[in-house]
Amino acid sequence: MLDSRCIQIDELGDERGLLAVLEANKIIPFGFERVFYIYGTKENVRRGYHAHYKTRQVLIAVSGSCKVYLDNIKRKDDITLDSPTKVLILEPNDWHEMYNFSSDCVLLVLASHLYDPQDYIKDYNRFIEVYA
Repeated sequence: MLDSRCIQIDELGDERGLLAVLEANKIIPFGFERVFYIYGTKENVRRGYHAHYKTRQVLIAVSGSCKVYLDNIKRKDDITLDSPTKVLILEPNDWHEMYNFSSDCVLLVLASHLYDPQDYIKDYNRFIEVYA
């Protein structure tokens, strides 16, 4: 079982601006088949409330900020994503909830697998059964 973790990616730039690069199977330790982003989240709304059986994800606040609550039974943690160079590698065995979105937050998500509703564990008690 792998632990979710934050990594810092390089920021490249010159007088024209900045650039951050993500490369599958190099900087990101897996390939990704799906990309989506969460934005326009209303104040006091929490998103997520699930874990996965197989999907690994990368979360990046490309604009603004949010917090991510992680629970893999062994540890519970709150991560702040507040920079486009701070990357959360989210493993399937972490129950996760995103919250405290700034009004300008755009949360980019890269997923290792295509969407499959059967891959989601949306019941916390089931999550405990699977990963305890």
